[in-house]
Formats: sequence, C-alpha cells, structure tokens
Amino acid sequence: MTSITTDSSTTARGTPSTDEQLSRLEPLLTTIPQAEIKAKRTIAVMPAYNAESTIERTLCDIPVGTIDEVILVDDCSSDRTVEVARSLGITVIEREQNGGYGANQKTCYRHALERGADYVVMIHPDFQYDSRLAGIAVDFLKLGICDVVLGSRIRTRREALEGGMPVWKYVANRILTTVENIALGQNLGDFHSGFRAYSRAVLETIPIEENSDDFVFDSQFLAQAVHFGFRIGDVPVPVRYFEEASSIPFRRCVTYGCGTLGVLSEFYAHRVGLINSPRFQNATLGDD
Repeated sequence: MTSITTDSSTTARGTPSTDEQLSRLEPLLTTIPQAEIKAKRTIAVMPAYNAESTIERTLCDIPVGTIDEVILVDDCSSDRTVEVARSLGITVIEREQNGGYGANQKTCYRHALERGADYVVMIHPDFQYDSRLAGIAVDFLKLGICDVVLGSRIRTRREALEGGMPVWKYVANRILTTVENIALGQNLGDFHSGFRAYSRAVLETIPIEENSDDFVFDSQFLAQAVHFGFRIGDVPVPVRYFEEASSIPFRRCVTYGCGTLGVLSEFYAHRVGLINSPRFQNATLGDD
C-alpha cells in the first residue's frame, strides 16, 4: 500500500491547496514521456440519481484538460438529471430500472472500459466531493505510484465535523476504517470514500459483476484490490454536507457496516481455503 502524504507547504488551515498539490506533482510528471501521457485516456464516471441541481457545479470544478470524457449513468432519476447532463455535453447512459449504487457503478465501469479508458475516476454528481482533485488523483496513477486512489474525507476530526459530517457517521467511519486497515494490512484514512480513481488494469482484473448491487460494493471492491495485490493510496479531499448531497440513512449505514464486516470474513475465509469465493477470482483468468 502506498501512503500519500503532504509536506509543510499548506494553506492557513493546514490543508494543501489544489494548486500546491499540482505544483508538487509537476516535476514528477516531467519524468514520464509526454507522448505516453497524451496517449492515455482518462474518463470520469458519475453514478447519478436525482442530481439535476448539482451536476453543473460538479462538472465546472473539474480542471480543464484533466478529463477526456465524462460518462453519467442515471439510475432512473425522477427529476431532470438526464436532460441537464446532456445539455452540458456529458455522455449519458440511462439504466432501464433502478438497480442500486453498486449496479450503477458496474455500468459506469463497463462503459468506461468500452470507450477506451486507461484511467477512470469516479465523481459523485451531487457536489459533495471536491472534483478539483480529479486530475491529482489520476496523476498518481499515471506516475505508477498507485493503482487505486481514494479521496480521504477525514484528514482531521475537526475538518470532517466542521464540514458537516454527522458525529455518528464519523465514529462509525473511524471504527470500520480501523478494522479494515488491520484486517487488510493497509493504512488508509477513509475506506468509505465515494471519490475514487482506478487504472484500467484494476477494473479488468477485479470481477465486479460478482459484487453486490448495493453500497457494500465499495467494500468488496477494496478487499478485492488488496487480494490481487494492487497498490492503494489516498489524498485529502474536501467534502460538503448539504440538503442536495446524497447521504445514506442510519439504518442503511448499519446494514452497510455489517456487510463490510462480512466482506472481511469472506476475504479471510478465501485466503485460508475455507471457501472458494468467485469475488476473489480473476475476472479474466477465472482463478487467483
């Protein structure tokens, strides 16, 4: 696992600005042949449900030149999500029925790979995660530092709570993330972030069709990434909690937490040979 840290060049509040993080990456990016960089295709995917009021703000924050195409997969929204997305020039895929968060992601990744993505960054169109960090996350993939990059919402407890994260959600996140770090041998700040970037090899290797169609898809995906030896890192990403931003209610969070613990049990059971889980078999080769 690769841990991405920051140095003393920070804003007044202690968090590196987007411009500062980019300036640190630029010298490293010059070590990669420019022809190779330009040949790589980056696609942003947006799993969407009733996001008409926030799509444009999310899209406008993505730095110009960092993304080649944006694909929005609509999960049968009841508002004008599809119409607004198309008016903004976004590629829109409409699911025939609401299948859940995990099912939406599966559709996102399938279409991204079909359209030639070398790197895929998932950005929620509800404006909760700061999409200005999209290019920075992908740069760590381009540099070969990581295969998976997560946006950590919890650089400090104060920032998370002042940003509007409910106290109960913060506590649950800390407990689950600690358990997952120990169980999976990682040192990530936030296992449950919805801001993620992947290299093509990750999406081609992990059998995502074996995963849940619900929120626990995310936990399954990261356990699979660890199983197949991919390098996971994270970067701090500001988040916003407001009325239009999506949020899982308490009861579903409890279900999600129990499901995550189940994923860890399945991970270990497969590792020691007690079960032969299809979730931990290579999507292409059909084995470990």
